[in-house]
Amino acid sequence: MEDTSKDDGSGRPPDHVARIQADWRRERPDVDVGPQGVIGRLHRLADRLTEELTLVYGRHGLGEGEFDVLCALRRAGEPYERAPGELAAHTMVTTGAMTKRIDRLERAGLVTRRRSGDDQRGRIVALTTPGRQLIDRAFTDHMRNERRLLGLLEPTEAEALEGLLTVWLGRLES
Repeated sequence: MEDTSKDDGSGRPPDHVARIQADWRRERPDVDVGPQGVIGRLHRLADRLTEELTLVYGRHGLGEGEFDVLCALRRAGEPYERAPGELAAHTMVTTGAMTKRIDRLERAGLVTRRRSGDDQRGRIVALTTPGRQLIDRAFTDHMRNERRLLGLLEPTEAEALEGLLTVWLGRLES
C-alpha cells in the first residue's frame, strides 16, 4: 500500500483532499483527478464555513434560512417588506420552502404577513420591530464572524481569492 502521508512537493503536509487524490491516482491512474484539488477543497471549505456561520445564527435563535429571510427584509430598506416570491428570489429557495420559513418567523413574532394593497390575493411579509432588532444584532455578529474567518488569510490572499471567485462565478452563472 502506497504511503499517502508524505509531502506532496508543495512543502505542506497533505490534507484530506490530497490523500483522496493520491488514493485515486493509485487506483485509477488513467483518470486526471487534478480538478479535485480545487473543487474538493472548495466543497470542504464551504461545509466548514457553513458550520462556523450557523453557530452565530444559532446564538440568536435562528437557522440559516431564517437568517437569510430576515436579512433580505432588512436589506429592502424601510418599511422592511417584500412579497414572498421576492424573498424566495433574494434567498434562492423555492416558494414552498419560503412559506415554511415565513411561518416559523411569524410564529416567533419576527415578521408579519398582510394582504398586498395592489393585489388582494398577494401577500406582503414585513419585519416587526423585534425582528429588525434581532437581525441587526445577528448581522453585526455575523460580519464579525466573517471577518474572523477571512482573517485566516493575509489581506492580499483574501483579495486575490475574491477576484478569482468573482471571475469563476461570473463565468459559471452567465
